[in-house]
Parts: sequence; C-alpha cells; structure tokens
Amino acid sequence: MQHHDTEAWDQVWTGANIATMVDGGDPYGALADAAVAVRGERIAWIGPTRQALPQAKAVGARVHDAAGLWITPGLIDCHTHLVYGGDRVAEYEMRLKGASYEQIARAGGGIQSTVAATRAAGIDELRASAELRARRLMGEGVTTLEIKSGYGLDLASEQRMLEVARRLGRDLALSVRTTFLGLHALPTEYSTDRQAYVDAVSGPWLETLAAARLVDAVDAFCEDIAFTVAEAGQFLRAAARLNLPAHVHAGQLSDLGAAELAADVTALSADHLEYLSAGGAAALKKSGTVAVLLPCAYYMLRQTAPPPIALLRDTGVPVAVATDCNPGTSPCTSLLLAMSMACTLFGLTPEEALAGVTRNAARALGLHGDRGTLEIGRRADFALWRIGRPAELCYALGANPLAGVVFGGQSRVSDMIPPMQTKKPN
Repeated sequence: MQHHDTEAWDQVWTGANIATMVDGGDPYGALADAAVAVRGERIAWIGPTRQALPQAKAVGARVHDAAGLWITPGLIDCHTHLVYGGDRVAEYEMRLKGASYEQIARAGGGIQSTVAATRAAGIDELRASAELRARRLMGEGVTTLEIKSGYGLDLASEQRMLEVARRLGRDLALSVRTTFLGLHALPTEYSTDRQAYVDAVSGPWLETLAAARLVDAVDAFCEDIAFTVAEAGQFLRAAARLNLPAHVHAGQLSDLGAAELAADVTALSADHLEYLSAGGAAALKKSGTVAVLLPCAYYMLRQTAPPPIALLRDTGVPVAVATDCNPGTSPCTSLLLAMSMACTLFGLTPEEALAGVTRNAARALGLHGDRGTLEIGRRADFALWRIGRPAELCYALGANPLAGVVFGGQSRVSDMIPPMQTKKPN
C-alpha cells in the first residue's frame, strides 16, 4: 500500500483489483478492493478503497466506481514499425504456396517493395494508415508506443516517417517514442557501395534528423542478410556521440555477436534474440539492456528455435514483449495476442508477459522511472479490464476485455468501450 495523507486529488478510481506490477512483492503487485487517486497527470495515492472514499469526499475529488474491474498499468508496445506504405499480402500468399524468400524478392516482394511503396506515399497517406494501426493498439489498452523508421532508406523518406510518428503522438491520446532505424536494409542505389550508405546514415542523415528533434533513439538490424557488427557499431556509436540511446535487432536468424554489441553500447534493448549465447546474455545483464521478445514474427516466419527463456531468467536479464508490427514478418496490431504467443510459444508465465508489456517495456524505452508500474509519482496511464484474474489477458486468445483507459489522468474515450460509472462524492 502507498499513500500520502494530505495529498490533493482530482479523481479517484475505487473498488478495483489493482495489478501495480511493482516488482518484488505479491504476484502482479496485486491489491484487492483498492483505489488509485490521480492529481493532474500523476498518480497521487494507491491504497484500500475504504481509506480512499473519505479522503475523496474531503477534497471534492471525482469518484469513478471501478466495480471489481482489474486495473493494470497502461500497456507499452516497445517495438513497432508502424509507419509504412502499401502491404505485403501478395507475398504472404506466395510464401504459403511454397515460394522462397529469394523467389519473392525476384518477383518484386520483400522489404524493397515496402521501401518503394513508402517512398511513393505522401505524408497524409502514411499518417492515415499508421493511425488506423495505432488505434487498434490503443483499443487494447496501449498508452505508449515505439515507432521505428527504416522503410524509407533515403533521408527525405525517413524524415517523413518520423514526422508521421511525431504527429501521431501529438494528435492521439498516446505517447510515441521515435526510433531512427537507419540500418534496416541496403537501398538499391547503394548496392555497390555499402560503406557509403553506412557513412551517410551515421553522419549527415543522423545529424539532420537529430537536429530536427525527430529522433528519441536509433536502431540497427545486425544480421547476415542486413548489416555486420562493425557497420552497426559505427552507426550506434555515432548516435551515442549525439546522446541518442540505441536499440539493436539482434540474434533473430543467427548469433553474430549483436547482443554483445548491444551491451557494449549500453543499448536500451536487444530485440528478437532467438539466437543468444550465455556470454551474450551475461553481457546484456551487465549493461542493463532489456531483451525484447517478438513472438508474432517468430510465428509468421514459422521459426522453430525460440529465444532461450531459461537462460534469460537465470541470468537476470529483464524481458519485454512487443508486437513488431510490420508489413512483412509481423502484420500484428494486437499486443494481447503477442502476450499470449509469448506464453504459449516461448514459455513465459502470464506475469512475465504482463511485466513484459508494462514494467520491462518501459525500461526498454528508457521510461522506467516514469511509467510501467502503478506507483505514487508515476504517470497516470492505466487500463481497466473485465477479467477475473490478470492471467486472463494471456489466456483468452483473441478476446479484448478492455473496459476503459486513463491516459495522463484523463479517461480516454473509445467507441469500443461503454462509459464507466462516475459519481461525485456525497
């Protein structure tokens, strides 16, 4: 229980079961018949409903009767490629008919087809499609979202993607963190000079986008089909000189030492990690880097070697879960589905999965002091659920039991959600 005796409150939600997701106590940090009070955009108090009601009356706070609903921190999707042009439905059908990656690429598919569609799309077109995807995630209780660039592969298109991401954060009741995925794939115009591309991305492109305040972090895809450890390292270290933190696409298809690179640059996160050595895990633990698991991509690619969950647990690496929403390998706009897959395919517990989209996802975005748990002083982002216990969020495959969302202390209206009961204290 947390409480300040004389704190002024604006609003209080009472009669709830609250999964605070504070580590180290009861499972889920759970509190029964509890209340959460808000002042402005911050949590002012958490404790028993019986103590909240007299205080709410004394200060004239608006009381919302949660009537036995569960409250969790607002969900955080810490790895998405939400902004892009076109789709990859045709190659999905080709793949199901047995076409190989190489055959699809030769037929005009693959990442280069998304690059072409993204370059051709205007900013309004990109924004409209990205907003639709963002609203689907918001409809499942997501309050913070990371959005990567990486489908433009030229400076103007990358800037347009990041401007769309920033605009979504301004226009929607949603916090957006932007990531410049400068090293995603090699554009065809640089096919004969890889180093010139790495130099451009690590120099003038990065400096231009950072100066425009469009970049919260950077990312690199370190893999045999993408960029080497040395190339990724050049880019990530250039970003560090601009005080921009890193994410790394690491160990999705092979272990090239990308996890060790992530640790070496003190990256916020290393993402995918189907292939990870004990040495790589130890390095991540030492650097405080979060392992971000992306089970929907694993599922779509029909991979058979899951991330080494036992190794991550034993080593003490914090584990997050995200959708990896992208047109090619994870066209997923359901973080609840990603949580379920993380449990069923990877063996996470439901509590680990919920921590993976709250507490540890916040850490993966460098926001762990601000959100991801329900504690005094944290941002008042939380979701209300019609469930009997928190594990139901992972268990009820395809269900969406969301009953309401509070974003920065304000109830977020949605056509999908019936209004909550509100009353003034007597």
